Amino acid sequence: MTPKFHIGDRVRVRVGEPPGHFRTPTYIQGKTGDIEAIHGAFPDPESLAHGGDGLPAQVLYLVRFDQTRVWEDYAASPQDRLLIDLYEPWLEPV
Repeated sequence: MTPKFHIGDRVRVRVGEPPGHFRTPTYIQGKTGDIEAIHGAFPDPESLAHGGDGLPAQVLYLVRFDQTRVWEDYAASPQDRLLIDLYEPWLEPV
């Protein structure tokens, strides 16, 4: 499977519907970050969660977020980063 995004690409995390089921942390939904690494393709966790076969496989990325973009009142170092593994269907280009 060819990755849709490349290292350095800016992406936004989709906002999940319905709330509580979408497999990304709520605090990161709607936030923008940069692709830090591409881990490869793995069985689709949404499919597996519902007893499916996990196909087609989905590309998993390591996405880097500036803490100041994640937390509105972040008061520590503006150089602090948050790294989260996210699957391709949960991301959109910025």
